[in-house]
Amino acid sequence: MEITSTQKTIGIVNSGGDCAGINTVIASAVIAGIRMGYQFVGFELGWEGLIDRKYRKLDLEDAGRIQNLGGTVLHTTNRGRFAAKVGQNQTNKIDPEILEACKRSVDELGIDGLLVIGGDGTLSGALQLAETGVNIVGIPKSIDNDLYATEHTFGFATAVEVAVEAIDRIQTTAFSHNRIFFVECMGRNAGWLSLYAGLAAGADAILLPEFPTSLDDIVEFLRYRRDRHRNSTIIVVSEAFEIEGKAVTQGSSVTNEVIFSGISNELIRRLEELAPHEFEMRNVVLGHTQRGGSPCAEDRILSKRFGTRAMEAYDRGLFGHMVALQQGQIHPVPIKDAVDRLKLVTKENNIYEAARRTGIFLGDLQDYLATARPDNMANMPYMISAK
Repeated sequence: MEITSTQKTIGIVNSGGDCAGINTVIASAVIAGIRMGYQFVGFELGWEGLIDRKYRKLDLEDAGRIQNLGGTVLHTTNRGRFAAKVGQNQTNKIDPEILEACKRSVDELGIDGLLVIGGDGTLSGALQLAETGVNIVGIPKSIDNDLYATEHTFGFATAVEVAVEAIDRIQTTAFSHNRIFFVECMGRNAGWLSLYAGLAAGADAILLPEFPTSLDDIVEFLRYRRDRHRNSTIIVVSEAFEIEGKAVTQGSSVTNEVIFSGISNELIRRLEELAPHEFEMRNVVLGHTQRGGSPCAEDRILSKRFGTRAMEAYDRGLFGHMVALQQGQIHPVPIKDAVDRLKLVTKENNIYEAARRTGIFLGDLQDYLATARPDNMANMPYMISAK
């Protein structure tokens, strides 16, 4: 397809991991932008499609068809020639020849600029491309909710809903069998997904990468519950949680990307060594189920707000900016402010405080014991206490 119209053409790029709401953002940006006089193309497989000039036209019919679908009709990848992040606070300088190839595609195809949908890695790359003179407006996407400049990213609320539904189901089987279940959540270096899901589902413990604890303290926590006839326990653990200062990871055979894998299995193995045959433990790895499916209502609304406001920012010439949710309003902020550091969970956060005050173990055993009450059975799936 050749781009021949006299209208300004905007290219849409989504890259990195998929999540619910990408299609909703694309649809809302297209609908709003066409009403403003723009036309759109979408590049397939993220930056790879821009480099290789593989794209498709996006019109109102496409927008109406995809607005509530999960995933992305443009497909995506978190690998390839344009990868900008390999780990926490580790940014790759993209090969200048790759940046030049992207800029050449934009110029020679007659693209006025790009809407870039992505998380920390994608927007770090977008910032480098913007420095070559390409007009870019960013839109924050991540189930990790770790972009510093925005209160929430789209995709996060749906991932929380998926995790909560899974934990609700695990609660009943844990109770029936007097088992301890470790529910492993995604989230990379930030614990937001585990924190929100654990609090919403009434987990008994939430282990976050921001707050390390010892294996001995976890054993003592489990013994404390057992001694008070709380024989089933749900522990939500973030994939990046560290044991003795080390995360459980595997290297990618294709890129230098750090891949978190196996923390719940490793915790069970190490705890069994410390307390042989004391507890019956199982694990559930939610994995990519958290990224799949159609967006929940909250994410649909946020995605539409982001998509329409991104077009407004583009029309105003606010290039090098990203739309962000701040105090309930959508504001343009420099992309640099979103990617120069991660947004991590702190003890001052009100969600963390709510978890602490409802008796959830968050890694600090002394604090937990100081606030726990033996007669408080609020975290049990059934309000039944043993006689």
